[in-house]
This record gives sequence, structure tokens and C-alpha cells, in this order.
Amino acid sequence: MSARTRGVVACVLLLVLAGCSSDPPEIDAPDLSAADAAACRDLVDALPDTLAGQDRVDVTGETSYGAAWGDPAIVLTCGVDEPEAFTDSSTCVQMDTTGWFVPDDVLLSDDDSLDVTTTEMNYRPRVELFVPGDYRPEGFTNSIGAIGPLVQQHLKRVGRCH
Repeated sequence: MSARTRGVVACVLLLVLAGCSSDPPEIDAPDLSAADAAACRDLVDALPDTLAGQDRVDVTGETSYGAAWGDPAIVLTCGVDEPEAFTDSSTCVQMDTTGWFVPDDVLLSDDDSLDVTTTEMNYRPRVELFVPGDYRPEGFTNSIGAIGPLVQQHLKRVGRCH
């Protein structure tokens, strides 16, 4: 095989491999006060380059309100609404002073392959973290463990989720 042919084959292979990756996650624009928007931007600026062993990847949309790592992507979004399934009696996964709400259908399941969307309930603005089942269970605990101190540092504590 000539050097030119090897080069063409390599280019085609790279194009095929690039086409197999997922589209970049999109971050929706939250409706926030100026203070909450600034807190989210500060939090996102402080996020690590690696989370749960996954490198940070590009996102689209309102990039100052979220970040992503890996493929499939672990996605953090700042400025989200309270989850519909959350009630005063909901259980949260505690990590230091952060309280992460996980819907019961995932929390009570023995199936570690389920995707999990968790929302931090003790600080404002709220932070949501989507962790694909590919990374569970270690990816979930490693992610909230790494994100929790940054939430504590950059956001305002307003409550205690049990």
C-alpha cells in the first residue's frame, strides 16, 4: 500500500470514528436573577477538567450554565427548576452539606445500568447532574463527591434535604 493510500485510509477511518461520537450536549438557558446567573457562571468556571474519570467535552447552547464529561456525557446544568417528583418527604443522598435528590424509580432500583438525573436541593441556584448508566455506580458517587465542594463554595445554602 502506498503512503498516499495509507493516508486516505487513515482519513476515512478518522471520519468514521468521529461520526460515531455523540452530538455535544446542549445546555438550556435558565431564567435566573443576575445574582444566580453570576453564581452559576462562577460554579461552571470552577468545574474540573475530569469528572468520574471522564474528560470534559464541548457543550452547545448556554455554555456558561453547564458542562459535560465523557461520551456518553455526564452533564451538569446550573439553574434548574425543582424536580416534579420532589416532595417534602423525599430522600436525598447526602455528601457533606449537599443533598442530592434521586427519583425513587432509580434510587430504589437494583438496576445499576439506569441513567440517573440527580438535583442538589440544599443550595441555590439548583444544580442538576445527569449520569449515564454506563458510569454507575462509581461514576455517580464520584461525580457528586467532586461537584459537592464546588456547590458549597459557589452557591448559597438555603435548606436541608434529608
